[in-house]
Amino acid sequence: MTDPVLVWFRQDLRLSDQPALAAAAGEGPVVAVYVLDDDAPGKWPIGGAQRWWLHHSLSALSDSLAEKDVKLVLRRGDAASEVAKLAGEVGAARVHALRHYEPWWQQVEAALARKVELCLHDGTQLAPPDAIRTGTGGRYRMFTPFWRALKDQMPPPLPIPAPAGLKGIGKRIASDKLADWKLLPTEPDWAGGFDVWTPGEAGAKAALKRFLPHLDAYDEARNLPSIDGSSRLSPHLHHGEISPASVWHHTAKHARGAAEPFLREVGWRDFTSNLVDQMPRYGDTNGRDAFDRLPWRTGAAADRDFTAWTKGRTGYPIVDAGMRQLWATGWMHNRVRMIAASFLIKHLLIDWRRGERWFWDTLVDADYGNNSVNWQWVAGTGVDSNPFGRIMAPLTQSPKFDAGDYIRTWVPELARLGDDAIHDPHEAGKAPATYPDKLIGHKEARERALAAAAKTRAA
Repeated sequence: MTDPVLVWFRQDLRLSDQPALAAAAGEGPVVAVYVLDDDAPGKWPIGGAQRWWLHHSLSALSDSLAEKDVKLVLRRGDAASEVAKLAGEVGAARVHALRHYEPWWQQVEAALARKVELCLHDGTQLAPPDAIRTGTGGRYRMFTPFWRALKDQMPPPLPIPAPAGLKGIGKRIASDKLADWKLLPTEPDWAGGFDVWTPGEAGAKAALKRFLPHLDAYDEARNLPSIDGSSRLSPHLHHGEISPASVWHHTAKHARGAAEPFLREVGWRDFTSNLVDQMPRYGDTNGRDAFDRLPWRTGAAADRDFTAWTKGRTGYPIVDAGMRQLWATGWMHNRVRMIAASFLIKHLLIDWRRGERWFWDTLVDADYGNNSVNWQWVAGTGVDSNPFGRIMAPLTQSPKFDAGDYIRTWVPELARLGDDAIHDPHEAGKAPATYPDKLIGHKEARERALAAAAKTRAA
């Protein structure tokens, strides 16, 4: 009988366009495994919102594999050791997996390769980051030239269907029970609003299908929180329930040239993987050394301001709406993410890493590359970033992007205000007693931020 083959799942929880699964299916009976490893990421174990999503996504994957008589084995602990141990238990000849670019996964892959025959496949990005090179063979650190070079290699290979001949090994294998991992919140259960999501491969395909009719309007509608023309695909892409190649081909076929604004955002995801592949500590370290001198606020007052920001109690309606949407649903509109992040960094002068950590724990789509690169872009600390002195004005951004109905949805104490007052109820003299005063005025915040930024230019 042909030796069994192991498929090691991570952030690639799908059957379609899954090259590791396809390769294993062509070699013999398959054993599928997912290992919950909270130690390998060091300071970056997955946050609470991701754990909620992971529970439901693993449940969906397990059901899909079971339909093909393949059991999803669940183990907890050191991923390299657990996968190697399972390979020995079932007599697997080799292990197939998709290549990942988070620094801890690269370390685990190297450790596992010393224990077993590990076959790594591409499939988490549009193209392997190392394959996107400058004319002199270097790596890109700026998005625009990276995007041009990436487009030169597009379209990606056509997606491959789920293996038709997939089969299991037909014997009992020790496995944890998903419920025993306690990934779902209980005391309290803060995930009541997460029912807007359907984790899993079927949910990802449904989300893409819903988005396609709105693709032509994406370039404008994506910036309007009250309309929300975003795809809502980010958590599905992060957990690998749909491949970026599948997204590319479906959107390009549907909208042709009009799909480029959306495909550029998919390309940004590749770019962030490219950056953390070059700079593994990007989630902890300023991309520009000069910002190591920036005097971030610390202490009790800063802590109080940070708490108010997390709770959506800043006195700036569009910021508060975003932070409340995040807590309720595990997701925030992209335009509002930038405004909320800029407010924390430049209005409150609080280190971007504190905000990054909050997003890491509360976003269902929290991705090491996207999260760190996006925060550093807003902060002005990144190798490719907005200048620090370009300070978003929430009270201007809110009416500019017609956020009135968005605010009414997420800040109910302001729901009865008209468009003349909803964006700045204090200035209009219509702020209800239940709505907090502004933590700081915009002009005062701007002057303080620019004074702090001047310290980065000191010799």
